Amino acid sequence: MRSFIGLCLLLMVGHLLRSWLRPLRWLYLPSCVIGGLVGLAILQIAQQSGHAVPEAWTAGWSKLPGLLINIVFACLFLGVVVPKLSVVARRAGPQLGYGQIVAWGQYVVGIGLFMLVILPMWPKLPAMFGAIMPVGFEGGHGTAAGMAETFDKNGWPAGKDFALASATAGICSAIVVGMILINWAVRCGHTVRKKSPENVAEDMTIGVIPVDNRPSAGKLTVSSDVIESFTLHLVIVGMACGIGWLLKQGLVALADGIGNDTFITVAGGFPLFPLCMLGGLLIQILDQKYDKQKQIDLGLMRRIQNCALDFLVVAAIATIKIEALSGSWAPLLMLVAAGILWNVFCVLVLARWLLPDAWFERSIAEMGQSMGVTATGLLLLRVVDPDYESPAADAFASKQLLHEPFMGGGLWTSAAVPLLAVWGGWPVFGIAAGAMGVWLIVMTGARTLRRAG
Repeated sequence: MRSFIGLCLLLMVGHLLRSWLRPLRWLYLPSCVIGGLVGLAILQIAQQSGHAVPEAWTAGWSKLPGLLINIVFACLFLGVVVPKLSVVARRAGPQLGYGQIVAWGQYVVGIGLFMLVILPMWPKLPAMFGAIMPVGFEGGHGTAAGMAETFDKNGWPAGKDFALASATAGICSAIVVGMILINWAVRCGHTVRKKSPENVAEDMTIGVIPVDNRPSAGKLTVSSDVIESFTLHLVIVGMACGIGWLLKQGLVALADGIGNDTFITVAGGFPLFPLCMLGGLLIQILDQKYDKQKQIDLGLMRRIQNCALDFLVVAAIATIKIEALSGSWAPLLMLVAAGILWNVFCVLVLARWLLPDAWFERSIAEMGQSMGVTATGLLLLRVVDPDYESPAADAFASKQLLHEPFMGGGLWTSAAVPLLAVWGGWPVFGIAAGAMGVWLIVMTGARTLRRAG
């Protein structure tokens, strides 16, 4: 109970600091990130002073993210009407192509920098280090924490701490650099909305929704005499996680049956959370087809998902083992800096060349998502386009349906680390470079057709 109280106290402190301190409001940092950093500082100060925080107050914190990330990903598609692929491609084709280039490019930059520069200088670092930046940036805190077991099984338990540090640096730099780019784009006339974003409403900066404009948290879909609606939605999430667990057992059994050592290693180290996402997608497809009463409500699913994510992030950041990072700060900072430069290059160069319209709005949303979380991308988009005058919001939301299952903590993100452990850097670098090259060719061809038409 005390460990739960401790996490709640950190979240409340984060919320209050976000409300009271103007620099934190300007940075738009989520309360869970602020609370996690406060918790990390408290635990480190207590440890250095020789008066460690009693274990009862932190019991289970380090294991909680690995559990909650399964819930976060299981909720991803639950309650979302899954459109036909042709509809998604038409609405979000250019956005999807650009997002794939940004995501695969993070692996190209991270692994390439590691193999060419970092490994010769720090030869004891494992090849998995090259994926630290994309796992933290594109995947976020949830993916970084969820990969803990994968890092452990491949002999590098410190990988989780490096990935979490990368995710924290990513979300902070996404907002700071994003706001700088937004002000530059407005001054240069590159945005659809020509007004300055400086005069943002106070309620938006402190995160309080105006009383008269507060949306519903969700809809009750069943009578509480039968079962509480929130309980039913938790049960559905649990079923999605159960399907994911069965898929993981089937994957391991298939690998054992084939007997290939590489397949066995990859299957054993493959995390559970992307399979829980597939479980949620399967349930949603069945619900759309057979449930005439439509008992799954998107609003309630988002409350479950976001609640799990808040507790996940605050626990993950607070339990980062700083001592595990000692001696490797320099290569970590090199990867983070390279990741920031890659994302800025994508906004300033690739987006202007590849995207058909509203290139800045589309790319700034993508930068926020690829360095933080989806909410970070939407936040930056809202600052530059508060009334959604551009097509960026619709394209970005539609693109996530196809992007998330593979790159944003999805199947490739989960497979990259065990593949690096088995194959080393260059083969995985080749896969990432090849995928990015294919998307560049597709996007360039689409651009040529638009100009010809």
